[in-house]
Amino acid sequence: MNQIGLDKDKSKKLADDLNDLLANYQLFYINTRGFHWNIKGDKFFELHVKFEELYTEQQLKIDEVAERILTLGFQPLHSFTSYLEKSDIKPAINISNGKAAVKEIVDAFRIILEKQRNILVESDELHDEGTNALMSDYISEQEKLVWMYSSFLA
Repeated sequence: MNQIGLDKDKSKKLADDLNDLLANYQLFYINTRGFHWNIKGDKFFELHVKFEELYTEQQLKIDEVAERILTLGFQPLHSFTSYLEKSDIKPAINISNGKAAVKEIVDAFRIILEKQRNILVESDELHDEGTNALMSDYISEQEKLVWMYSSFLA
């Protein structure tokens, strides 16, 4: 058992999946910062603010996911090289068009949501309410954001 009373071997698998999520969040964060800095066009003011809101929220989630890995008794990834190797989200370079940036965001959310849903199932089977609650909250919030960003694209 680990320090919070969960099976250590099963917690290791969960921590590995959380590290995968962490890597994807890091790339999502970096991409969103780039969109914020580089956005141009008639929706500049609107998107500049929305991207800042998004990357600020991502920064909080990055910290929460890393701390959850530590709570489970394992070490979070903490090098950009590791993030690049693990992440399914790839760097989005030199995007200044609003619709292209929002499409990248919606695509990143699809990846993040899929990973979080898998972690939700895994944490439920492990009776890990802490991780389960975290993923459930993230999913609810992000599904609404996907709807909103998708509406922008419509």
